Amino acid sequence: MFKTRLCELLQIQYPIIQGGMAWVATGELAAAVSAAGGLGIIGAGNAPPEVVRNEIAKVRAITDKPFGVNIYYMSPFIEELVDLVIELQVPVVTTGAGNPGKHIARFKEIGTKVLPVISSVALAKRLARLGVDAFIAEGMECGGHVGDLTTMALVPQIVDATDLPVIAAGGIADGRGLVAALALGACGVQIGTRFICAEECTVHPNYKQAVLQAKDRDTILTGIQGHEVRVLKNKLTRKFLELAQTGASPEEFEALGAGKLRLAAVEGDVENGSVMAGQVAAMVSKVQPAAEIILEIMTEADEVLKRLGALY
Repeated sequence: MFKTRLCELLQIQYPIIQGGMAWVATGELAAAVSAAGGLGIIGAGNAPPEVVRNEIAKVRAITDKPFGVNIYYMSPFIEELVDLVIELQVPVVTTGAGNPGKHIARFKEIGTKVLPVISSVALAKRLARLGVDAFIAEGMECGGHVGDLTTMALVPQIVDATDLPVIAAGGIADGRGLVAALALGACGVQIGTRFICAEECTVHPNYKQAVLQAKDRDTILTGIQGHEVRVLKNKLTRKFLELAQTGASPEEFEALGAGKLRLAAVEGDVENGSVMAGQVAAMVSKVQPAAEIILEIMTEADEVLKRLGALY
């Protein structure tokens, strides 16, 4: 099977990164993905440092392969999390919801690779000057927090704007998506929603079942413009839509959404909780081991490339 620039950069077998989903991307899932040849990511979210420390320990107890931690820059523990990642010499950091610029030098001192999640060319150019190692260009098809551009539109623009490796994210669940990303100039993909249904993912079974039952138009954007979140439709999303019609303040939206991801992911309330998932949820049809997911994606990608090659 083929290797790309991303494999060389991160010392992984396959050009697949698992998304750093808060409350979903635990040490068990990250370890399984890394052991299978991809790059597993722990989603730190708003978790305190000791919780993240325990998740890192889980990964290292299972595999010695490279892994990463996603740092959420709106976390109240951001500085402590940066210190923790540096203390434990985590090989890779992905970042979201903020600019990691002030911490990049510290990460680079210990050899940690820095991969910010971005949704615009302007941010890519700014971060390239600060010394990041690659970009995760995430289109609005993704689950969770979204930007304004689709993956198809965003990725080639980021590729043209920088010489750094680009990882495509958003709307990718299989080998066809991987090949499409490569055609756009990316050197790998980040996949989140499909890994929700990995056997090793510790999310509540109700959450997995909600993804498995999703149809093509079952996701929706909720929240205020500029801070929207893609989730599966349920009672909570109807409340968000009702709130939007009243001209509610950002504080009211925040209050409605507080704690709702944990409610769905940990407690299993998929009607009143926030079931974050991307538009590819309808393409996820079964629960299977992470290694099997990765092998299926790579096998299909090989088949697609051969089929395309036969056109010439």
